[in-house]
Amino acid sequence: MSLLTNVMDHSLDDGYAEAAARRKADGSAGMPRTLRAKLGLAAGLVLAALVVTVGAAQARIAAPVVAKEREELIDRVEAETSAADKLEQNVDKLRVDVGERQRKALQEHGGDQGGLVALLSGATAVQGPGVKLVVDDAKDTAQGGGGPRESTSFSDTGRLRDRDMQRIVNGLWSSGAEAVAINGQRLTSLSAIRAAGEAILVDNRPLVPPYTVLAVGDGQRLSTAFQDSADGQYLHVLQENYGIRTSISAQEEVRLPAAPSLIVRTAEPLAGGAGKGVANTGKGTS
Repeated sequence: MSLLTNVMDHSLDDGYAEAAARRKADGSAGMPRTLRAKLGLAAGLVLAALVVTVGAAQARIAAPVVAKEREELIDRVEAETSAADKLEQNVDKLRVDVGERQRKALQEHGGDQGGLVALLSGATAVQGPGVKLVVDDAKDTAQGGGGPRESTSFSDTGRLRDRDMQRIVNGLWSSGAEAVAINGQRLTSLSAIRAAGEAILVDNRPLVPPYTVLAVGDGQRLSTAFQDSADGQYLHVLQENYGIRTSISAQEEVRLPAAPSLIVRTAEPLAGGAGKGVANTGKGTS
């Protein structure tokens, strides 16, 4: 019992207690106990300060070089952009010049029907009575994925497709339209209506709904003939069954621009005499 009592009362050895008291009296608790340790700590602090100083100096020296390279890169980008803009302007000027020359050639070589040839080919702007047809996707149509008339089942999300626009335009032509434009883009006999993803393209230029189709012709008669045609009934089905929004109205005057570019083709009779082939002669667009 005396041994247990001694252990409980003196759990800390007297030697340890004396050593702790001596360190506390010397004021060296928590500090390095040897000169070597102190020198190592000092050397470590000096080395850290040196690394920080050298890094800051290098960054300060490199900053002007980086800034200069950045300015040179910006200057190169601006110069190349300016050159590209000038080239684009030259292309536009040349395109306009070519278009004017083609229009003059059509008028000069078209004879008595030069004006009609220029009109039908889209070489000149045109204005007169006609119809205005506005077609838009169904309200709250989901953007992306699926769509009407992409399969034989006629499953639909209410989006107008390129094949729908093709039927609309062909219906207007067959109903008596003399000239047609979609969202300000004049159509010719060589125009292509295609799709790229969810967008409808006219001659590789994207259209944004709502689609405004203008057609020159006898307004009221053209409107009635189109709505009674198979293509007009097709558009009506899209409206009734799939929510495609449409409106058509006769107009006292519509204005259509000239086509931005023309491709003039010349047809000549085949060699070998009559009976071996027939070809149209003259100049015009096909």
